[in-house]
Amino acid sequence: GWTLRWGTQLDVQPIGAFGNGEDLTEQAVASYVAKYATKAAETTGTVDHRIGNKEALVLLDVPEHPRRLIEACLDLHHAYPERKLRDWAHMLGFRGHFSTKSRAYSTTLGALRQVRADYRAAEQRAALGLPDPDDHPEATTLTLAHWTYAGNGHTPGESWLAANIHRDIQHNRETAREHRAELQDQLALEGAAS
Repeated sequence: GWTLRWGTQLDVQPIGAFGNGEDLTEQAVASYVAKYATKAAETTGTVDHRIGNKEALVLLDVPEHPRRLIEACLDLHHAYPERKLRDWAHMLGFRGHFSTKSRAYSTTLGALRQVRADYRAAEQRAALGLPDPDDHPEATTLTLAHWTYAGNGHTPGESWLAANIHRDIQHNRETAREHRAELQDQLALEGAAS
């Protein structure tokens, strides 16, 4: 079995209402949570797509700390396959949204997005002096659109160019792997010689 823990890191403080002489206010807590809620894993130096194996970390030039966290996810995947740590290693093992909502208890992110969109639409209508369509049920909306056929797929020249770029990328990856293997062999020989 595995025992994983962060240790004793508790900081319990009463939260005051908007600075009535307290050190920690609701606004301060909201600012702190917002700061971390808007960060993505990429801000730690990781990447924004799935990583297949540890060798990819070298090619992607992931810094040491996030690399170690990603490697831990890849190593722990076999012990906890239901957590899908391999699939979410690029997110440091965390999957999902930071503020998951329960339909039964709270609201949903979709409902929050709709309220925000409705508010912005009403704000824009007010700025332009337009009426609210809900106040005029007899009003209709006329939508004008013009569609033209743009084509499909690559031209023969674009296909040739894309194939050559793909070939070059594959060649560069193979060369990087060979170079890395040569460096590792050289380091191993130097280590054995000393």
